[in-house]
Amino acid sequence: MQKNTFYPIGLFGVPWQEAEKQQWLDGAVKARYYQDDVVTQLKDLAERFDLIQYGALTIDPSSYPLYALKSKSWDINKPIVLITGGVHGYETSGVHGALQFMHEVAEDYTNHFNIVALPCVSPWGYEHIVRWNPYAVDPNRSFVEASPSQEAANAMCFVAELEGEVILHIDLHETTDSDESEFRPALAARNGEDFIADSIPDGFYLVGDSENKQAAFQASIIDSVKQVTHIAPADNNGDIIGSKVEGEGIIYYPVKELGLCAGMTNAAYTTTTEVYPDSKQVNDQDCNRAQVAAIKAAIDFILLQSND
Repeated sequence: MQKNTFYPIGLFGVPWQEAEKQQWLDGAVKARYYQDDVVTQLKDLAERFDLIQYGALTIDPSSYPLYALKSKSWDINKPIVLITGGVHGYETSGVHGALQFMHEVAEDYTNHFNIVALPCVSPWGYEHIVRWNPYAVDPNRSFVEASPSQEAANAMCFVAELEGEVILHIDLHETTDSDESEFRPALAARNGEDFIADSIPDGFYLVGDSENKQAAFQASIIDSVKQVTHIAPADNNGDIIGSKVEGEGIIYYPVKELGLCAGMTNAAYTTTTEVYPDSKQVNDQDCNRAQVAAIKAAIDFILLQSND
């Protein structure tokens, strides 16, 4: 059998076994520090929000506690706004956009909503700047019963125990150039499949739920974010990452069927943001601001509907 020509681990056409997964893990390099970058900010916010540890990753529980922030004056009669970031730990603005929203904006909405944020669902992935968890499992395909991902399982358990109705869940992500250079080839190698090259969308886009599209809601977020960063155009096939574009910068997935984070509740309004941080037109703060703008626009849309 031939070795993969597109990825340094595994044999062509042969799914990874434990040896290949261990080889991948051995090659992961810690490049930044969750405790310094994220936990310190969470603790700074603890005076303004309830800081709750809802679990820890067993690979190193002391290094990777899992935290959520909740409105202090919880009112079961208020709808819940759920914000998740860092499900894919390498998608940096998902983490820091969620934190920036909690620092700068969240309290503007606590008269109307209970706010809950899980800013860094995958802290090991954050530190190692990878898509998967230490066991070569994608947390964002693992929001299912008997989840193979500790990250997803802990988040689902915490959210399921919240008192009240989740009206909005916005899950903050990025699409990066490394998706094409590293993570898609790794996925093909892990699954014993051939790697078929694709393109990376140049700009921000949204992934809505194909079973609950809420097109006006998605469009309102795009309209707000375009004031901060550019929106991804469709490719020559009218697609973004292989899915038909159904509105400017909007595609849809069956989020529950795929086990995506955005499908873990029955919220009336759900969306997944996709920021493009590798553009020469943006910097890190632009990416964080785009995430904040998306969250704010999503909440504003719901408030407008409730006032009509």
